[in-house]
Amino acid sequence: MSVEDAVDGALHGIDPSELNDWFESLEDVLHRYGPERTQQLLVNLSERAYLRGVMMPFSATTPYINTIATEDQPRYPGNREIERRIKSIIRWNALAMVLRANKKTKAGGAVGGHISTYASSATLYEIGFNHFFHAKTADHTGDMVYFQGHASPGMYSRAFLEGRLSESHLENFRQETTRGTGLSSYPHPWLMEDFWQFPTVSMGLGPICSIYHARFLRYMEHRGLLDTSKSRVWAFLGDGEIDEPESLGAITLASREKLDNLTWVVNCNLQRLDGPVRGNGKIIQELEGAFRGAGWNVIKVVWGGDWDSLLAKDPEGKLVRRMGEVVDGQYQKYVVSDGAYIRDHFFGTDPDLLEIVDNLTDEQLQNLRRGGHDPEKVFAAYHSAVNHKGAPTVILVKTIKGYGVAEAEGKNIAHNAKTFDKDSSVKKFRDRFGVPISDADLDKLPFYRPAEDSQEMAYLRARREQLGGYLPERKPTTEKLDVPAIDDKAFARQLKPNEGTHASTTQAYGAILQGLMRNKAIGKYIVPIIPDEARTFGMESFFSTFGIYSSKGQLYEPVDKLLPDGSPSLMYYKEATDGQVLEEGINEAGAMGSFVAAGTAYANLGVQMIPFYIYYSMFGFQRVGDLIWLAADSRCKGFLVGGTSGRTTLNGEGLQHEDGHSQVVASTVPTIVAYDPAYAYELAVIIQDGLRRMYAENENIFFYLSVYNEAIDQPVMPEGVNEGILRGMYKLKGTDSAQGQVKRPQLFGSGTILPGVIKAQSILKEKYGIGTDVWSVTSYNELSRDAMAATRWNRLHPTEAPKKSYIETQLAGAEGPFISASDNIRAWADQVREWVPGTYTVLGTDGFGRSDTRPTLRRHFEIDAECTVYATLHALAHDGAFDKARLPEVIKELGIDPEKVDPRTA
Repeated sequence: MSVEDAVDGALHGIDPSELNDWFESLEDVLHRYGPERTQQLLVNLSERAYLRGVMMPFSATTPYINTIATEDQPRYPGNREIERRIKSIIRWNALAMVLRANKKTKAGGAVGGHISTYASSATLYEIGFNHFFHAKTADHTGDMVYFQGHASPGMYSRAFLEGRLSESHLENFRQETTRGTGLSSYPHPWLMEDFWQFPTVSMGLGPICSIYHARFLRYMEHRGLLDTSKSRVWAFLGDGEIDEPESLGAITLASREKLDNLTWVVNCNLQRLDGPVRGNGKIIQELEGAFRGAGWNVIKVVWGGDWDSLLAKDPEGKLVRRMGEVVDGQYQKYVVSDGAYIRDHFFGTDPDLLEIVDNLTDEQLQNLRRGGHDPEKVFAAYHSAVNHKGAPTVILVKTIKGYGVAEAEGKNIAHNAKTFDKDSSVKKFRDRFGVPISDADLDKLPFYRPAEDSQEMAYLRARREQLGGYLPERKPTTEKLDVPAIDDKAFARQLKPNEGTHASTTQAYGAILQGLMRNKAIGKYIVPIIPDEARTFGMESFFSTFGIYSSKGQLYEPVDKLLPDGSPSLMYYKEATDGQVLEEGINEAGAMGSFVAAGTAYANLGVQMIPFYIYYSMFGFQRVGDLIWLAADSRCKGFLVGGTSGRTTLNGEGLQHEDGHSQVVASTVPTIVAYDPAYAYELAVIIQDGLRRMYAENENIFFYLSVYNEAIDQPVMPEGVNEGILRGMYKLKGTDSAQGQVKRPQLFGSGTILPGVIKAQSILKEKYGIGTDVWSVTSYNELSRDAMAATRWNRLHPTEAPKKSYIETQLAGAEGPFISASDNIRAWADQVREWVPGTYTVLGTDGFGRSDTRPTLRRHFEIDAECTVYATLHALAHDGAFDKARLPEVIKELGIDPEKVDPRTA
């Protein structure tokens, strides 16, 4: 090849012989010093050119070929033929499982299922299972594998082959109402608690969780809690999934933290649910640019070994150029086209390209494999990834969606394909993969497992034994932590504060958490998580006391390390390799990733970790609700703490910040136990009980706590209220009924609105002569759940003595009326309406928040003391216990404007 041809006219003006000298010099350096030193030399030359005013061209991508050259591939260590037979059997059983499930359930509405994703990725998984995925053992904390959700049929099929699932399990795919007999549609630890570890099918969440999980493994190791150095996190993604913002949103953290214990495998079958991922572009090239720019090690597996000989016959690079020209939509067209079309449209653009494939038949052209279906190419990529140091690795693998499934292969319908013609597609599938099922049995779609003494079974078991056992498998620890009692000093100050103590529940939370972190029994297991709001929550002392985790330590002198007088500061911004605090920055999704990693460590790592994640409450359920649902599915433990709660309590921040509905959303998550405490002692009792339930009794639940930034008087805890705090309500105080008073109102208050309810009680007594009872309601969610359970039991056991719910027991004998006021929307307190034995009026903060003073906002939302008084008198009038004609006068006395704007629509 001449120099002119090599540069193709791109270097006009430079003497070809001089250019050739440069090329020879490069070859000499490469020969004598190797690729690494050559790379350093080229970087230095680029820098020097830049300093001399030469702007270097930027390219984030490499040619559209495999990253690992054929000559650099390691020797394949396995038996290709036996592995092919095992993979084919797994393919068959996955197909049979989905088809049989849909046939069985057709009359009631077929249950569905996905075939094409696993069909495209079978080789990717089998290389991992046979050679890389290490199970948890005594000296290995195990690999964490995030399986692509839609590929779950393949994982079930392999587990059946391994003997971990029965034929009955496969027969009941997606028929899981009877626990333990069926298989969940996707990876769901809540439904299959001994099998799945990580929910992944809400696309985008698996990727971000895998990053924070890999970082959490380093956190555990650096803090000296557990040697996780052998563990690797594998995440299998689809190329369409990458469009979810969560997928790429945290990739720079992985490179910044040098998480070389993380490997992503992106299955680039070029199709999403409806059509091409990038029909007019190239998703592999796009992702290569994004990941290289973010500092990841990128390995492309584009072409199978069939292409190696063709590339070797292309010294001028015309084939590589053609590979780069064709867009993904056209590559998909080639999948469904015959060899003649491929010859004409792909190779026919240049006579030299046609000459390269002149010796291949049309059938051979049609069967040229993509890289993801070549075990040796995939093995080489995995081998390179696990040996790479200093950065995470992403492997971009080109495959065909529905590979081997005749009716779906490479077609836009592939994602939804779940029923096939027995005489054509199923038979072709069997024949293509050589599965030993007779024609007579095809209609039955039998599951197939080789004999125990077969080559396949011996090989399969030997490979998994060498890698420590089987996975996925979830093995929770049975360890019980020594949780401090309620009289421990971590809680004592909140139970009996000094007289006149004026503090917020956020301050109380910080004090409790700091006390728990100093506790010798459980302190080291606590993981405080804060998304850049520690100072807002008054928790900046945690920085210097416990340190902020940083894998790099602290490479700078913090600006606040010294006070103005030069003396050392006790509250400076301290980063440390063994720091305990996870300061996640302005990143609630990432913080949830850390929360889930810590909260599931008891199952994934065998260590009970206790995450406490505090955040602006508005940016919890509203922003990362899907991740909170994932946490519940994961059987996560820990405490979510909604700081600065309340639509009127966080008074200055306005519409986007003022939260009045997180408690309502919390009620939709089955495993969340949610509270809205008013007082520090209530918070202390709830946290202590949460620790007991989750870490001594090992319940698979987690807590949500609303805490506020308004300082209120903090009383001493009354005697005998523990049960009421935890079950949802207790009577706080009462005033004497007036002589002749017929009805005794019951006033319910929660959070920072409780003091206003107490004030309303005083006004009712002093101004209107009405005695009332005030109840602190800590959780309408818990009251409602308990009442629903009792109601259901009574409905299903009509001949037995009915059960009484806690709220019914507490309100027994009270006629009301009943008035509820809180800083939440009315739907929260409305949950218990069915069980309130009288007229029930709920005041709440429905509508958009806004900035103003707290008194002004509470009047705007009609939840202040005066509005509570009026609601009580109105309810009494409704019940005939107050003169209705007096109500207009009462409105004036209380200064209420009846014509003001409705807060719900304001």
